[in-house]
Amino acid sequence: MVSEYIESIKKELEYYKTAGEKTFAQLDEHDLFWQYNEESNSIGIIVNHLCGNMISRWTDFLTSDGEKEWRNRDLEFEPVIKTKEELLSKWNAGWECLFNALSLINEENFEIKVYIRNQEHSIMQAVNRQLAHYSSHIGQIAYIGRMIKGKNWSSLSIPIGKSKEFNKEKFSKGKHGGHFSDNLK
Repeated sequence: MVSEYIESIKKELEYYKTAGEKTFAQLDEHDLFWQYNEESNSIGIIVNHLCGNMISRWTDFLTSDGEKEWRNRDLEFEPVIKTKEELLSKWNAGWECLFNALSLINEENFEIKVYIRNQEHSIMQAVNRQLAHYSSHIGQIAYIGRMIKGKNWSSLSIPIGKSKEFNKEKFSKGKHGGHFSDNLK
């Protein structure tokens, strides 16, 4: 059951990682730093925050508090990333830290408690908390991308007007195993 849970979580996280990357691929470099207004976050700011959160939460995940003393969360919301190359580097560093930590979870350590800001969590609670956090920010990234691209946006899931066609194809295959996020690829 533990390995099935971890594999399911990895698939979900891979899906959201890919959704972010499909958004980046549609945008020009300057689009990644566009802000609706001074109070809103650019994609670059969101990526900087995600990286900071991931590195803090997943470094020594099983043995230290997820809110590291060295984390500067306030700086994560400043426009410190300046290029697409830097954005992708931070993006990948965060995800690498996350997936490395997930690979350490197994039947023997699944029942230990982990801490985030000195609050006890089961591993499942901590992982689910981060999945929800990351998916909300990646939704923001995709929404910003869609606002920027307008009619030139390529859907990350089922394009508008294609639901019947998509369902017809899925139902023609009969019932099968899989994961719900497989339906959106």
